Amino acid sequence: MHNDRTLTEARLKRVLDERIRPAVYPASVPLDVGVWQAPGERVPVPEGIAAPRERVEPGAAWGPAWGTSWFTVSGTVPGAWAGRTVEAVLDLGFDENMTGFQCEGLVHREDGSPVKGLNPRNHWVRIAAPAAGGERVRLHIEAASNPVILDYHPFTPTELGDRETADDRPRYRLGRMDLAVFDETVWELVQDLEVLEGLMRGLPEESPRRWEVLRAVERALDALDLQNVGRCAAAARERLAGVLAAPAHASAHRISAVGHAHIDSAWLWPLRETVRKVARTTATMTALLEDEPGFVYAMSQAQQFAWVKEHRPEVWARVRKAVAEGRFVPVGGMWVESDTNMPGSEALARQFVHGKRFFLDEFGIETEEVWLPDSFGYSAALPQLVRLSGSKWFLTQKISWSRTNVFPHHTFWWEGLDGTRVFTHFPPVDTYNAQLSGEELAHAVRNFREKGRATRSLAPTGWGDGGGGTTREMVARAKRLADLEGSARVAFERPSAFFEKAHAEYEDAPVWVGELYLELHRATLTSQARTKRGNRRAEHLLHEAELWSATAAVRTGFPYPYERLDRLWKTVLLHQFHDILPGTSIAWVHREAVRTYGQVTAELEELIGEATSALAGDASAGGTVVFNAAPHGRAGVAALSARREGAPVPEPTTITPREGGGHVLDNGLLRAEIDGRGLLVSVRDTETGRETLAPGTAANLLQLHQDFPNMWDAWDVDEFYRNTVTDLTDADTVEPTDDGAVRVVRSFGRSRFEQRIALPAGVRRVDIDTEVDWHETEKFLKAAFPLDVRTDRIAAETQFGHLYRPTHANTGWDAAKFEACAHRFVHLEEGSWGWGVALVNDSTYGYDVTRDVRRDGGTTTTVRLSLLRAPRFPDPRTDQGVHRFRHALVPHAWIGDAVREGYRINLPERRVPGDRGTGALAHSGNEAVVISAVKLADDGGGDVVLRVYESLGGRAEADLSLSFDAASAHRCDLLERPQEAVAVDGGRIRLPLRPFEIATLRVVRADAAR
Repeated sequence: MHNDRTLTEARLKRVLDERIRPAVYPASVPLDVGVWQAPGERVPVPEGIAAPRERVEPGAAWGPAWGTSWFTVSGTVPGAWAGRTVEAVLDLGFDENMTGFQCEGLVHREDGSPVKGLNPRNHWVRIAAPAAGGERVRLHIEAASNPVILDYHPFTPTELGDRETADDRPRYRLGRMDLAVFDETVWELVQDLEVLEGLMRGLPEESPRRWEVLRAVERALDALDLQNVGRCAAAARERLAGVLAAPAHASAHRISAVGHAHIDSAWLWPLRETVRKVARTTATMTALLEDEPGFVYAMSQAQQFAWVKEHRPEVWARVRKAVAEGRFVPVGGMWVESDTNMPGSEALARQFVHGKRFFLDEFGIETEEVWLPDSFGYSAALPQLVRLSGSKWFLTQKISWSRTNVFPHHTFWWEGLDGTRVFTHFPPVDTYNAQLSGEELAHAVRNFREKGRATRSLAPTGWGDGGGGTTREMVARAKRLADLEGSARVAFERPSAFFEKAHAEYEDAPVWVGELYLELHRATLTSQARTKRGNRRAEHLLHEAELWSATAAVRTGFPYPYERLDRLWKTVLLHQFHDILPGTSIAWVHREAVRTYGQVTAELEELIGEATSALAGDASAGGTVVFNAAPHGRAGVAALSARREGAPVPEPTTITPREGGGHVLDNGLLRAEIDGRGLLVSVRDTETGRETLAPGTAANLLQLHQDFPNMWDAWDVDEFYRNTVTDLTDADTVEPTDDGAVRVVRSFGRSRFEQRIALPAGVRRVDIDTEVDWHETEKFLKAAFPLDVRTDRIAAETQFGHLYRPTHANTGWDAAKFEACAHRFVHLEEGSWGWGVALVNDSTYGYDVTRDVRRDGGTTTTVRLSLLRAPRFPDPRTDQGVHRFRHALVPHAWIGDAVREGYRINLPERRVPGDRGTGALAHSGNEAVVISAVKLADDGGGDVVLRVYESLGGRAEADLSLSFDAASAHRCDLLERPQEAVAVDGGRIRLPLRPFEIATLRVVRADAAR
């Protein structure tokens, strides 16, 4: 019997490939083809259509990398085809194995209106059904010759990732460009056989159903005249009808298919090409929705909707119509499918604010599901933000990519930092590009970990990126699989419908607490350091621009820059997409990102300058006003306020020679020794006498590792990188500076490292400013700090709080976190509220930690901050050039010190000419409660919005003092929609907060009360 099966499967494959599929188009005539190569960037559609054409034939080479070619195809439907269905078959030179990663096209009518996209799995255009014969056909194709960048293994460095370095040779050759008869019966036979073939492959060898299907397939193949498939296709279908009609078992798993095209907002193509990818896919999907009444399509990323609205209004009109019908479904509630590890607190909140608001404003839709199938791990802050945004469901698929541990659930409650839970699904089909093949469905059923407790899962269905989304073949499979014995039941439906049903049947789903750490792609925390620095700087400048603009608006009537801030926020949010901020896109993307961050920085500095000048008073008075945008006071300036310069100056730091070489810095609070190699060998707390560094070690030690992961160069760092290390201990220069610091210069290979080590006066902190002129390849640069601290956990800042990770590797789950994310600080502490140390930074995210027991019985806990990498794919010049970092070591620090110093290093004071200070609009009377945002309400009404959170991990009462007259106040969601009134008593607002709870307050000013 095994031999029977093997022979039949081999026979079926050959007959399908060589006889039945070719018979779908039994007759064809060639189209006339003309081409025009657009110079430079894309041109408007009317210009592309009107441009002169040069006649070409199939097989002609076309398309330099990143070029745009306009093809016109024309012809006449033969009269003999009257009554038949006719399609244009347009092959730009596609490779089906690279769907979404090569040339693509968008077909237009003579009037310029879009028809649908072209890609390897979808290169047909319906002309007539039925044809009358004699129809004139003339179509225009805007074709993009995007180069193939991705060659899965090995990853080959390529200069094609930037138009400035790519060659101009043609990348593609035209394939078939025909008018053809479409035989629908043969096409339906193909769908029947493909579904049954997949069903057989998914059934066990001994299953009677498998053999029943096999025999039916044999009978159908026997019915075919292989020289005239069309004549007998209907008869072959009849022999399959019985097995296709057998209903599924009552207990069959149910799969909710959701039409989808996961389109990366940038990756192996620049942002400008994503704009076109989205237009092609939405044109194709709205056309499919018109053809298939039961089909439902979901699209995430408000930014992509906005691109369609701005650049392709004709497609936008179709999208709006389909959304109104409830079949083109906005999902996600975020501006983009962002990375969630690295965006700062406010930025991650604003992803929801701007995403949700776009869908509300454009469609009147309150999205309920957060859709992040492909981001590289998920912050423990997300559940609270999801609920505060008005959403209640969460979907991801990426955790199936973890390489060490198998995640134990597919449907579960995810509990975040503050205890908020969100109902979460992780599709067992293990792909966000499902095709509804038999193998995929069988895998989903076998893989589903909630068997016996739940019966439903979801399958995002369609080709992603430039693949065009869901195909008519996938819809046909779903129809056959709706109720088929041996298969899961499949039905297209909205994601919200799936979640409602899944929640109803499994309310007591298990709970996962904390971050969803992806055990893969850990190097995304370090790759493309300029992009990461640009993001961090922009986030904090946005905080300042809102703070000082709001303060100036209330104090002086300064015009609050609503529109500019809205635009700048959206620009920053776009660049937090999960292949931009993580550093995993082509060179073109990151080159543009650095330029964009420069423009954003300049405009934000201008906004801040305008607002602070309005607040500082007379610039000609000869005074200076110090502005402190941090949520904690410093150097005599209260939090979120400004005062005239003149606070007492602390005793200056002294610098003296060190015995044995080097220098000693002392500011009365700390005594730091720097040896002749320019390394920190002692940092002693003056008050307690406690040494910070482990005995016999050196800190601020730059270390280089060979960095050549097994796969995914820009994405991955594999644990074996630690096997070899080069300590950079040779110094070219170790010298004191005129301002009381120590300057250290080192060289290695073709790279140069310059550091400035200082003890600021009056502060218990060692500042380390680093400049690296980096010219290494496939190296990983770390800065090591061996600390004399015994602890089994480390606190790492995340959005609106911090989480603890182990310093040990007791379990596989612990060991897998050998590289992890921290925002502005990591903090270690002996015991509960014992002696601690913080490391703070102004632009880095990755870190690792190890612990060793010394011969003296003490424990050395080494924290290393990740500074730079040098992968060669997809950008062969990743991070080459000059970089600047700022770090600080903070001894004798409790967790509150870490929070404070993390803000301070990222929000330096500003000095503005003027003669008057200004008090904060709101002041927190509780050190645990941080005011993280001060702004005016987005709706333009003038209300003051405050975002606060409990920062230390304990219960606290927010005790907020307002410095303006308030008529009323409400607690709001992230979108600033009032939810419950809170009392304003004498200008004070008190409200209890649970650990890491976020509260958004909207305060109506008495002078602006409506």
